Amino acid sequence: MEMKFEPIGLPGVDPQRPFIITGPCSAESEEQVMETARSIANNGIKIFRAGIWKPRTKPGGFEGVGEIGLQWLKRVKKETGMYVSTEVATRDHVFAALKAGIDVLWIGARTTVNPFAVQEIADALKGVDIPILIKNPVNPDLELWIGAIERIYSAGLHRLGVIHRGFSSYDKKIYRNLPLWHIPIELRRRLPNLPIFCDPSHIGGKRELIAPLSQQAMDLSFDGLIIESHCNPDCAWSDKDQQITPDVLDYVLNLLVIRDVVQTTENLSELRRQIDGIDEQLLELLAKRMRISREIGVYKKEHNMPVLQSSRYSEILDKRSIIGEAMELSTDFVKDILTEIHEESVRQQMIIMGNER
Repeated sequence: MEMKFEPIGLPGVDPQRPFIITGPCSAESEEQVMETARSIANNGIKIFRAGIWKPRTKPGGFEGVGEIGLQWLKRVKKETGMYVSTEVATRDHVFAALKAGIDVLWIGARTTVNPFAVQEIADALKGVDIPILIKNPVNPDLELWIGAIERIYSAGLHRLGVIHRGFSSYDKKIYRNLPLWHIPIELRRRLPNLPIFCDPSHIGGKRELIAPLSQQAMDLSFDGLIIESHCNPDCAWSDKDQQITPDVLDYVLNLLVIRDVVQTTENLSELRRQIDGIDEQLLELLAKRMRISREIGVYKKEHNMPVLQSSRYSEILDKRSIIGEAMELSTDFVKDILTEIHEESVRQQMIIMGNER
């Protein structure tokens, strides 16, 4: 499906990078919402966010104040002049938010993963002209993410954007959700005019990671940031560790270095030509390696040997990782490349064996 996106286009909001949306993870009380909103507005930010309905991983946690919170957002809008935004996950959420005059809606990661839920929201939004942001699904599935975009687009809403909030994983040593930057980068390649926001709060899960993750997003030419900000983060009812005060947020944003995404110098063009040449050499070497793999496949077939040789694969991973580290390449990077090469080698040999369907 060919999609032509329109600018999010909110009057009075500077379209220049970074486009900022901020506010607490959850609307907890009218006082908390208004105190946070006033501080944010005083720092010149134009779009306020707050979760009204909170899908929690397990029952028993704080699941949002519900529709009463929409009245607090209306007050924010009236008294500060900011636009207001919240997450919707059902048809009823959409109707309630639209009735309350919410300006921007987003679809959460737990909803994006469910095509039935996304379609229900799309059907509820037909005939409405409002910016919609779509978070990536919790699992690293680009096609599922694009499918959600297509569903909302097909409902007639073209002021769309996406939010990269990272992907769930058992490995939570550093990040709450792994960034897997290559996925939003591929999304940008396939849908170049679609605005991409980064949610460093959910990716990092820790306040101290918000600044470096925000800078990474800007260095990757993301269009905006959606950051959780709370007047008293330590007392927040949800996700307190990943929220910062409006003053800290202002400090983080002032430190950001926004680089020109268009300007290209003659020197950069020459370096890119060198990269192009090296990429061609890499492909030629990979093709040569696969030819040798096919020859090995012929030998294995003639001598009734199995395709998979686990000990040999382990030896390759260990030895090449050491060599790569000596060349200033990360071990994970080398192992990822070798894993892909090995899988293609196995596929090529399976063809020789006549076993690939």
